[in-house]
Amino acid sequence: MKNIAIYPGSFDPITYGHLDIIKRAVKIFDKVIVAVAHNSEKDPLFDVSERVALLKKATRNIKGVEVDDFHGLVVDYVKGKKARVVIRGLRMISDFEFEFQMALTNRKLSEDVETIFMMPSESYSYLSSKLIKEAAGLGADLKGFVPGFVEKAIKSKLR
Repeated sequence: MKNIAIYPGSFDPITYGHLDIIKRAVKIFDKVIVAVAHNSEKDPLFDVSERVALLKKATRNIKGVEVDDFHGLVVDYVKGKKARVVIRGLRMISDFEFEFQMALTNRKLSEDVETIFMMPSESYSYLSSKLIKEAAGLGADLKGFVPGFVEKAIKSKLR
């Protein structure tokens, strides 16, 4: 039986911080499914199919990664994929309270699903997709934050 983990998120857009967690997660799990959430409460820059395409391109050379999207509860998606683990990234202390609440809620919804928190390398610990979009809107060079093709996609959306 494969040891599968799900890394859910909005990934709007994918950053080097996300990629750092993905690369380290595939060292622990046989398969990591990066799952883009359909979330009607957020106003994303990219639609789900665009985020999936960017993720597939960004992870194409990382063995053991699958990219998908999902609707509904993450615990239902996890069980549907025959997985038991959710990976969540923690950048700063400020992320902890929200992530802790979400992990406890998921545990209450399904005791079979565990949440593992992973911290990105310190060089990416401050990155957020929101910050990247704000910086891009102000004309910043994004090469240290996202892959070049993601920067081009962001800038073309913001024109």
